[in-house]
Amino acid sequence: MNALSPRPPFQVLVMSEESRLGREQIETAYALKQITDAGVRVFFYLEDRERTLDNAMDKVMLSLTNFAAEMEREKARQRTYDAMLRKAKALHVTGGKVYGYNNVEVLATDGTRASVSRQVNPEQAAVVRRIFELYAAGTGMLTLAHRLNEEGVKPPRGRGWAPSGIREMLHRPLYRGEVVWNRSQKIVKGGTKKQRKRPESEWLTFTAPELRIIPDNLWQRVKARLDERAALFPRSQTTRKLIGRPRYQDESAYLLVGFVRCSVCGGPVGTESRAHGSNGTRQVVPHYACLDNRRRGKAICANPVALRQEILDRKILGAITEVLQPEVVERAVEKALAKLSYAHSHHASRRTQVERELEDVQRKLDRLVDALADGSLPADEIKGRLSAEKARKTALQGELTKLDSLAGIASLDIGHLKSTLRERVSDLTALLGRHTAQARQMLRKLLVNKIELEPVGRGRERGYRFRGALCIDRLIAGEALQTSLSMVAPTGFDTLWNVQLLGTIRAA
Repeated sequence: MNALSPRPPFQVLVMSEESRLGREQIETAYALKQITDAGVRVFFYLEDRERTLDNAMDKVMLSLTNFAAEMEREKARQRTYDAMLRKAKALHVTGGKVYGYNNVEVLATDGTRASVSRQVNPEQAAVVRRIFELYAAGTGMLTLAHRLNEEGVKPPRGRGWAPSGIREMLHRPLYRGEVVWNRSQKIVKGGTKKQRKRPESEWLTFTAPELRIIPDNLWQRVKARLDERAALFPRSQTTRKLIGRPRYQDESAYLLVGFVRCSVCGGPVGTESRAHGSNGTRQVVPHYACLDNRRRGKAICANPVALRQEILDRKILGAITEVLQPEVVERAVEKALAKLSYAHSHHASRRTQVERELEDVQRKLDRLVDALADGSLPADEIKGRLSAEKARKTALQGELTKLDSLAGIASLDIGHLKSTLRERVSDLTALLGRHTAQARQMLRKLLVNKIELEPVGRGRERGYRFRGALCIDRLIAGEALQTSLSMVAPTGFDTLWNVQLLGTIRAA
């Protein structure tokens, strides 16, 4: 669907039947109209026909077909729900694997696979009991994750044990011998399947004493401690999220969160609060540190370096400001345009050749249309040749458009371009140091990839060496220049506009 604009790279879409495109009446009809409006022909090979929307009858048949497809989907959902309910009542697996259990196939009388059931895995069950006992005794989730990673205990999945995974285990009723089913539901929203949580009144609970790993008294002790901790951090009754000041979705209050990563493990770098200063002026301030090292321990990531947020922010912003000096940016633009001009000179002869080929294709198309009109050749043969020549014409027109974009270099007002860049750079460097939310938006546009932080030094001399790249053409995006740089730079020239970001910062 994204490839349909501005010109699709394909001319035919082949499907087994109409329901393969979708089973939602409104979304499917709209998607099909977009495809046909883009000039793409749609065929169904099981029915040996082409789907057209040329008249009212075609559109009525499309509505009826989509209605039947959506009804079939609803019936399939009902059949699936009924089958899964029977599996849940029989204590068979209705989802995936759960740590502490093995999934075992249950065979039917004829030897075929009938379903899958769970059996307690003794080795993993011992780990689960140990986690519950340590937490009930007062050990925190973070400490538990570090200890398990240091001991080399194999995690359920991922790079290692994490507090979030342990929290899920402590809340899982299956470990006390209860199977809870019907917690969530698949719904169709925006033409795609999504999952929503069902209200607790719709949950179904089945007892399974043979699957119990945690005794009831230990479960109650853990639950009491979880309730005690939850009372200290109130959550919303509807979303169960921590109550705090509202923020934009996925937006951090700290400048670099989401834009930096650890070079040792490749994991995210986030913030944590630490005491800083002498005894008389000691205060808690945010620090940047590798989250995998903090949450999963040194067995997963051996990078313990933590730097004050204000120091790292200031150093990286200073490096960006230094890189975005007008003379540096202008020099990068000059080098990029020089390379593009060189490419343009080598493609000038190709443009003349493409124009001649287009004229030749158009003459062939005219002759084929004349032959179809006077009936001198079989219609099927003419239609096949017409389709081939039209496809060739489309490809040549696309190549000509790219070559024309290179010709736009000659018409660029370099002076106006440099003046625009100076204004943008000046505004950007002034903005970066003042407003975190706006500065994060600027970083999101400028950074090619995440800034990599490499730990260096020891003791009080510990710090980070950072490296990244900025893409300066995004400073000009949206500017009404004589020729847009996004049109001038063809595929393969994107890296011409990148400038490198390097530096080192010490904790001391």
